Amino acid sequence: MAKCDICGKSVRTGHRISITRSQVSRRANRWWKPNIKKIQIVEGGTVKTIHICTRCLRANKVTRAV
Repeated sequence: MAKCDICGKSVRTGHRISITRSQVSRRANRWWKPNIKKIQIVEGGTVKTIHICTRCLRANKVTRAV
């Protein structure tokens, strides 16, 4: 699974809890996956490919290669 090279965001784990039953009786494991894209950036005059989450991309934390 990919990880954001800027902020380090990766997969989070937890429990899916059933609302219809008692809070302790039904729990299932679950993953929350971040929205990670593979883009090309300009760094020091060279073009390189990194994995970046869309939140960092929208915040203009990197310069995209055109």
